[in-house]
Amino acid sequence: MRSLLTCLVTVCVAAACVRGDRYHPADPGSRAAATVVNRAETSANYWAQEAQAAIKARLEHKESVKKARNVVMFLGDGMSVPTLAAARTLLGQRRGETGEEAKMNFEKFPTVGLAKTYCVNAQVPDSACTATAYLCGVKTNSGVIGLNAEVVRGDCEASTDASRHVKSIAEWALDDGRDVGIVTTTRVTHASPAGVFAKVANRSWEFDHSVVLAGFDPDRCPDIAYQLVHKHPGNKFKVILGGGRRNFVPDNVLDDEERYGRRTDNRHLINEWNKDKEDRGVSHKYVWNREQLMSLKEDLPEYILGLLHRTHMRYHMQSNPTRDPTLAEMTEIAIRSLSRNEKGFFLFVEGGRIDHGHHDNFAELALDETLEMDKAVARAAELLSEDDSLIVVTADHAHVMAFNGYSRRGHDILGPSRDLDEDGVPYMTLSYTNGPGFRAHVDGKRPNVTAESNYRDLEWQAHVDVPLDSETHGGDDVAVFARGPHHSMFTGLYEQSQLPHLMAYAACIGPGRHACSGATHVLGQPVLLLALFILLTSQSQERYI
Repeated sequence: MRSLLTCLVTVCVAAACVRGDRYHPADPGSRAAATVVNRAETSANYWAQEAQAAIKARLEHKESVKKARNVVMFLGDGMSVPTLAAARTLLGQRRGETGEEAKMNFEKFPTVGLAKTYCVNAQVPDSACTATAYLCGVKTNSGVIGLNAEVVRGDCEASTDASRHVKSIAEWALDDGRDVGIVTTTRVTHASPAGVFAKVANRSWEFDHSVVLAGFDPDRCPDIAYQLVHKHPGNKFKVILGGGRRNFVPDNVLDDEERYGRRTDNRHLINEWNKDKEDRGVSHKYVWNREQLMSLKEDLPEYILGLLHRTHMRYHMQSNPTRDPTLAEMTEIAIRSLSRNEKGFFLFVEGGRIDHGHHDNFAELALDETLEMDKAVARAAELLSEDDSLIVVTADHAHVMAFNGYSRRGHDILGPSRDLDEDGVPYMTLSYTNGPGFRAHVDGKRPNVTAESNYRDLEWQAHVDVPLDSETHGGDDVAVFARGPHHSMFTGLYEQSQLPHLMAYAACIGPGRHACSGATHVLGQPVLLLALFILLTSQSQERYI
């Protein structure tokens, strides 16, 4: 009898029974779902018109073939494809809509592609090897930044060989006379932003004592914070905004928020950054809170260093609006500052705490951080012309959050599915395959998480299958969205390491083919024309032999 029930699901509503097979059960919402559907959507003509409008928009969109004077790369750390789908649904539901039909701003970009994210030595990547891929154009080993795969994580000696160092697109931009900036909601020394400037064998070496604890000499293998202030290209960056102040301050000195730093070399890198700019005779400003940062808006110095929290910046939903700038505000300051260079700029912007929300199984915080990054993308698109500014939005890796169940249209994306498990216990629409949100089963049954006293608090953890201290990354491909000159280059499926080369192609910087190289702009065409010319010439000459 039980096997029959598991093979055939029957849902009865208003005396009518709707049947479905075990793989595709009838919608638990059944006829009730019709009450939330836009009536216009019941017409086939509605969807035909929607498709024709999309075709018309594609045909009317003109792709710029100019050189990309400015390039802005937005990186949603851990922004998997399910994260995109869930975040856009949350966006719509916050506006009072059903949600599924919504789009984030960058999801409206004309070109979308997929990037493969594995490391040279890892099936599922971390943020260090991926940063080296999407910023330096080279795949490397897990935990390694700015070095090729001849260096394994923690090999200080191997990392000192300059032949193993790889340049980032920021260095290519500086070589061309353009300016560079980084903006992040994580520590500025964290793996993703470090990919713009650091050459380090271990992503954990963010300050000097972390190198010492690994048994190495920081003078031989400089920490990431030191590299940002004193090494090329970091010491040339016009804008540095994010968290991580503790990695720049000695452990016997109180910082701006009366907290001790972490450095044991007695170096105060913030003071040293200021001194370097004074010695060079350039205007500069260090800030540590929103009020100070926003005060620069009308009179921007040439160099800005903003260390806005001692570690990672607070989640947007837990931030202090008077102390903590939003990612959109930081992005605007950076763009206004960098735009003063007539040659253009490269700007890296990271929504880094999407990743942290997922690691802790905080689904709502992860989705909200995604929407905050989308606001930053929207502000950048308002400030920069599509004609000469390329904006690329992507992720470094996926996470293992699942968007599941058979809920009706418009069902609360953050709530339980309308379905139940085989024991009649509810499960969440968004859940994780692993992480700290595991609950022990009782008498072989899952607990009812919706009955917990802190259910739906911001730091309430979604349920998971495998108990871990921290949820893992996923090995999925990640989406890439592009708008601006040569955006169509970003379509298709490709290695993540192609991304900086594609951006450099559009911007006419760095090694390899460029959009500005007329002879190589259309691959193969000039070669074919030359071959045809030689063939016709030789045939003409043969007539007279």
